Amino acid sequence: MTVTFRPATVADLMPVGALHQRSRVAAYSSFLPAEALAEPTEQAMGGYWVERWAWERDDHRMTVAERDGRLIGFSYLGPDDEGDPTTGLLNAIHLEPAERGRGTGRALMSDALAAMRARGWSGAVLWVLRDNTPARRFYERGGWSATGAARDERIGPAYVPQLRYARPL
Repeated sequence: MTVTFRPATVADLMPVGALHQRSRVAAYSSFLPAEALAEPTEQAMGGYWVERWAWERDDHRMTVAERDGRLIGFSYLGPDDEGDPTTGLLNAIHLEPAERGRGTGRALMSDALAAMRARGWSGAVLWVLRDNTPARRFYERGGWSATGAARDERIGPAYVPQLRYARPL
């Protein structure tokens, strides 16, 4: 029952997309309407990752987490979306819903932060949905703090406020 991490391959992207959609539904259903989470389908989310990876694979890193050879989570990081060359952006940590609370998310975050340090970045940022209280607590326990910056993200028909968090590396 050991969790292992490895760099994602093209073959992982469709399963990552399906996991991503399941994770979103489980994490956001308490504060987003069902119609906001009905799309994209798991297949469409896989297609999103295939296309995104084609454009970003040179300067981004996806790590998959597996337990006994089965995909259970992933992280995705890259350069800061606001152009700060000293800062990395943690784009995503998503888990199979049954993995929440088992330490896999913390391990993925530690791995991502180490990868950011290895790239020479001195700070890290991320965006988290304002109403995703469990995720905000998770990041705050990991040393992240809200910066005061906010933006809205569209999820289906809903506009959802996001907060920017940061931490030193």
